[in-house]
Amino acid sequence: MTARAADRARYDRATSHLDAPVAIVDLEAFDANADDLRRRAGGKPIRVASKSVRCRALLERVLAREGFAGIMSFTLAESLWLARSGFDDVLLAYPSADRRSFAELTSDPKLAASVTVMIDDPAQLRLIDDAREGGTEVVRVCLELDTSLKLFGGRVRVGARRSPLHSAAQVAEMARVVARTPGFRLVGLMAYEGHIAGVGDAVAGRPVRSRAIRLMQATARRELAGRRAEVVRAVRAVAPDLEFVNGGGTGSVQYTAAEDAVTEIAAGSGLYVPRLFDNYTSFHGRPAALFAQPVVRRPGVGVVTVLGGGYPASGAAGPDRLPVPYLPEGLVYDPQEGPGEVQTPLLGAPADDLLIGDKVWFRHAKAGELCERFDVLHLVEGDEVTATAPTYRGEGHTFL
Repeated sequence: MTARAADRARYDRATSHLDAPVAIVDLEAFDANADDLRRRAGGKPIRVASKSVRCRALLERVLAREGFAGIMSFTLAESLWLARSGFDDVLLAYPSADRRSFAELTSDPKLAASVTVMIDDPAQLRLIDDAREGGTEVVRVCLELDTSLKLFGGRVRVGARRSPLHSAAQVAEMARVVARTPGFRLVGLMAYEGHIAGVGDAVAGRPVRSRAIRLMQATARRELAGRRAEVVRAVRAVAPDLEFVNGGGTGSVQYTAAEDAVTEIAAGSGLYVPRLFDNYTSFHGRPAALFAQPVVRRPGVGVVTVLGGGYPASGAAGPDRLPVPYLPEGLVYDPQEGPGEVQTPLLGAPADDLLIGDKVWFRHAKAGELCERFDVLHLVEGDEVTATAPTYRGEGHTFL
């Protein structure tokens, strides 16, 4: 029996009392992935990206482990909810225009002390001030540095279009704006290198593309390391009490941790290890989060149909955004249909061994987005479900 076949047998036994659709997290794999992230971070604390987990119980579990500290959230409303739930170090990774939540933040000393908001434009400060509704609490602020690699005089750009702050001079000027604006305190700097951390460099069946990605990423790492150090020096000249410099992502943990200018690493997807994180030469994690759909039809030889399963991930539309049939091994989508909202045909020899009601296990393309489809995650240890934890959705929250 292969390791994957053994996992399938375990998961089927653990969930034999549960009807599919069902989602699980294998806690042994989750903990092993956490240990690997900590090893790669080389002693620097890891701030956990909540959008890649979306389950309070699992956020608590990983933050109780050595080497993990703080949360990187994705909306302001989520940040306030987490702070009220006892998480006392929440960095909002994206600018917000949520005026109601800003009014709450600036009116509550505990929230204001626990939550740091992201900005990259003076207009965002004005929006926060306009939203205060009498709130007088000082707002903790983090600046975001654009990490994209610009070549040929800026005519070629590699990386996400995020912050407009690219140079040390631009970031330092924004720091000065914060420093002279009452009601705000600059405490951090963030630089997320998604074109390094979030792009696999070992694409199956694409050796030329893989080599090109590795070359691009090596160039980008060198350029960013030098520029990030320059930016940090410039910002510390304005705000010498800067508390943290955040960088990284699951795919670049060890590279970012090696930079002296960086004080903490951001990571989250590496805990669940969805399918987009299979294609890296720098690390190999264990799939920890899976979902199962039930076989509901057997249309013919070599084909079964499962209920639902059309759970695409965000990003540019393409096959890499789709979940993949994982267990039993050898099943593939019908190229004329793909995964559907209400039914999904699957082809392959293993189909002939599946019966009505059997489970087919899938891996989502991205990490926490799976939790937007399920109210609970069943936590598996060995071949038993030992706990059931609500997702954000299960607690009544869909923040985006």
